[in-house]
Order: sequence, then structure tokens, then C-alpha cells
Amino acid sequence: MKAFPIKTALVAAMALCSLATQAADKITVQMKWVPQAQFAGYYVAAAKGYYKAEGLDVTIKPGGPDVSPVQVLAGNQADAIVNWMPDALAAREAGVPLVNIAQVFDKSGLMLTCKKASGVASPKDFKGKTLGVWFGGNEYPFLNWMGKLGLKPDVDVKVLKQGFNVDPLLQNQAACISTMIYNEYWQVVDAGVKEADLVTFFYEKEGVASLEDGLYVLDSKLKDKAFVAKMAKFLKATFKGWNDAVKNPEEAAKIVVAADPSGSATLPVQTRQMKNVATLISTAGTPKIGYLEPAAYERTVKVLLTGGSSPVIKKDPGKAAYSHAVWEAAQK
Repeated sequence: MKAFPIKTALVAAMALCSLATQAADKITVQMKWVPQAQFAGYYVAAAKGYYKAEGLDVTIKPGGPDVSPVQVLAGNQADAIVNWMPDALAAREAGVPLVNIAQVFDKSGLMLTCKKASGVASPKDFKGKTLGVWFGGNEYPFLNWMGKLGLKPDVDVKVLKQGFNVDPLLQNQAACISTMIYNEYWQVVDAGVKEADLVTFFYEKEGVASLEDGLYVLDSKLKDKAFVAKMAKFLKATFKGWNDAVKNPEEAAKIVVAADPSGSATLPVQTRQMKNVATLISTAGTPKIGYLEPAAYERTVKVLLTGGSSPVIKKDPGKAAYSHAVWEAAQK
């Protein structure tokens, strides 16, 4: 039998590698914000090769204050986006047919953080106060809450369009500001304000929470079997990344810090953030991770429809706004 020349074998191996690289399915996913532990599962999946193992070439696009995930998706600049459900459903009603294909976060991390010295001890004390609110799609849960309380923005309460920082509270420009339990709340504490001097109102506990950080795609893409198949691989790898991140927050934090090109993410802060993010993913480590519970979806829709004179959405989008098809394919 004639020996196979080493040179020929190397050429063949290189050709196979080239073909494998070319065959990798490309996926671009747009994050809602800059690299931080809020998105650790995606970065962990990429760093540990989980996407590559599924034959995927995944690009994770960081977000920021000037980035609208909905616009990115509508402009076909991404295959999927991470977004909050209020913004996604509002966009859908406005004509951008977003569909939720996975819901990793099953609890809300949003809250209002107030200084006790401002005189706010309960929601009844909001009237006449200045409240910091994030806009760009993040204002919808707040507006719904005010509707439920019977308070009209800029009439009963003054709404301060809050930047993505905590300055209004630190500088006493607002009695309360929007914060996330895994991020801005701790920025207030790190700035020297004692936790004992703060009062917090979790949207979850107030009964006005909506689902955050879901994965969304365009409705039309789900008609493509090849797209569903590659996104199923993406979900499978992503869930592995999230399970690892929740199990080992220190490791996840290191990966996130390494993924931040700005160098602003620090290990202690990202480790703390990851530990808080983990509390919002009760399905981590179970087969149910990423599954959008219909009851949770319906609760969010109900919350968004009951915003007084200005509800976030005017019509119930029904089951058309979410699909379990990709999640179910990822289980095979």
C-alpha cells in the first residue's frame, strides 16, 4: 500500500479546516448595553468555545446609550437582540414584528432607589417629587406604574430624564432614580451613601414588573428552517454559558472584563454584578432555562395594558409575540 505523503496530508487537513471555517454559521447578536455581567452568558459561551463547538461564528455587538437594539434588528444589522419586553412589544405594535424566542431572566432587576431624607417612604410619597427615569424604551414600566398609582407624569410627579448614571440622586436633583439591583444601586452605595439611608421599590414586589433581557428576532426569520436550526444551536450554547456564569460568577466576571474593550469593567464590580444577576435566573442549571413561561408573558402584557390613560400597548399581541420553536429545537 502506497504511503500518504505528509505534505499532502497537511494540505488536506488545512483544506478541511478552511472548509470547516467557511461552513460555520454566522450569527450576530446585539446586546442592550455595554459589556458587563448582565450579558455574561453570551461572553462565557464565546470564551469557552461553546458557540464554536456548535459550528457557529458568533459576533456579540455591545450596546450603549446611542444604540437601539430594535433599530439594529429592523435594519438587518443583527440576527437577534437582547431587549426588555415592554420595548419589544411597543415596537411590535409600532410595526417592527419582534418575536421572543428565549427568556433567560425570569425576574426583574428594576427598581426605584430613593434617599430616605427626601421624605419618600412608600409609593404614596411620590406625589410632588422628582423621579429619575430612563428613556429609550426603558420608561415603559415606570409609566405603567404611575398609571396604576393614579399619578400623571409631569403633573403629579416631575419626571427627570435620567442619564445612565446615578448623579441625580447623589446631587439631590431627584428624590428617587431608576436603578438595577445588579448595577446602579451599587453605584450609589459605592459613592458613599449608606444602604440604611436608602429606600428601594422593586418593580417585582410592587406588582408592575415586566420581563427583561429576552432574546428577540424578526417574525419573518422564523419561517426559515435553516435560521431556526442555527438559532437553536445558538440557544443551546448560550444556555451552557449562562449555567456556567451562574455557577461560577468569579470566572464569568473575568471573562466579561476581558471582553470589555474600554477597560472600564473591573473584576470586583463585575463579580458582584454577576452574583446579583444570578438571582434573576431561577431556572439556571435546569432544563427550563431560557423557556418563556406563557403565564409570565401574559402577566407582562397585562401590566403593559393597564397603564391608565397612556398604556404601553393598546392591544394584546397574543401568542404571535413569542415562539417556543427555537427553544424546543435547542432541546433536541
